[in-house]
Amino acid sequence: MWCVYALKTRMRAWAAGPARFGSGRRHMSSAPATMKAVVIHENGPADVLKYETDFPTPTVADGQVLVKNEFTGLNFIDTYFRTGGPAYTQALPFISGQEGAGTIVEVTPKAAEQGLAVGQRVAYSVLGTYCEYTAVPAVKIVNVPDGIGLDTATACMTQGLTAHYLTNHAHAGLVKPGEWMLIHGVGGGTCQWAAQMAKLKGYKVIGTCPEGKEDVGRATGVDELIVTGVMPGTPYEDYSSVDIVAKVMEITGGQGVKAVIDGIGKSTVDISIECLSRRGIFVTFGNASGAVPAFPPIRLIKKSAFLTRPKLLDYVSTREELMTRADEIFGWIASGELKVGVDKVFDLSDAVDGHQYLEAGKSKGKVLYKVN
Repeated sequence: MWCVYALKTRMRAWAAGPARFGSGRRHMSSAPATMKAVVIHENGPADVLKYETDFPTPTVADGQVLVKNEFTGLNFIDTYFRTGGPAYTQALPFISGQEGAGTIVEVTPKAAEQGLAVGQRVAYSVLGTYCEYTAVPAVKIVNVPDGIGLDTATACMTQGLTAHYLTNHAHAGLVKPGEWMLIHGVGGGTCQWAAQMAKLKGYKVIGTCPEGKEDVGRATGVDELIVTGVMPGTPYEDYSSVDIVAKVMEITGGQGVKAVIDGIGKSTVDISIECLSRRGIFVTFGNASGAVPAFPPIRLIKKSAFLTRPKLLDYVSTREELMTRADEIFGWIASGELKVGVDKVFDLSDAVDGHQYLEAGKSKGKVLYKVN
């Protein structure tokens, strides 16, 4: 979820200079006038991420709260915004990141009317979170239950919510409990969550993962795991090393799967389409191997297949929908039914290392930044 208003407000304040914020601490807030932040001044490789210690702390508009972040999450989409690819451009300079968790340090009157107060432990998803303080609309705030760490809560806000909508609603009900679903990349990231949630919802799941991540893939509880090779000199899956379509057809008795959840993109699009059963749905939501190339709709005629390219924002479009998803996820975590794999935590000052780690395909779960 991306809060464009908050981002523009912050950038205008930054351009005006720190003097606009006064000196010392702000009125009625425990936040200082400036903060630590990771700022992108130009698009490019990971080293364009600049750690700054005197970035202006955002002011809050009525209806917002100011959160002092303890953790912020790293997602593959952050690398798209950093490089500035098509459909992922932001006005420069900007703070990267789209999720965080911490403690409320400032509340505006309209936010207080919604039951929010200073000192509450919260998580949220808006754009611009690689920083000490984030101004967040009250409607985007999720209270973190006792017993759930803020690191876990941060992981829930993008990967967790994404996995929830993918396995519950993006397939439009075209797959039913007891039917087969193929999920690529269950060895790390969002689809490690998705595989577990799909099982909790009663689907039969085939997962794919590369050599070296079998332990993570099997721990998701998938019914069948297809292990691929890796491309020489890289940790990335070599989807040509195994005949995935043949294995899927063998597992499903020649019928194929009713839904494919695919965050890999370019390397798996053909495989995903061929694995579908009659009137199955191809859910493509990510581009880890590159963008899915354009193709004519006639390709779907073979099995009267469906195609969707969803995004999280459209599946948490109301406060009610956001809380319904968050409450179910937190409930699964509290009961032990859902395991959250936090793979590695970097200091915010090591933002470059975090991006390089993710892009190298090394992660086996959620990657976080600790905001010190």
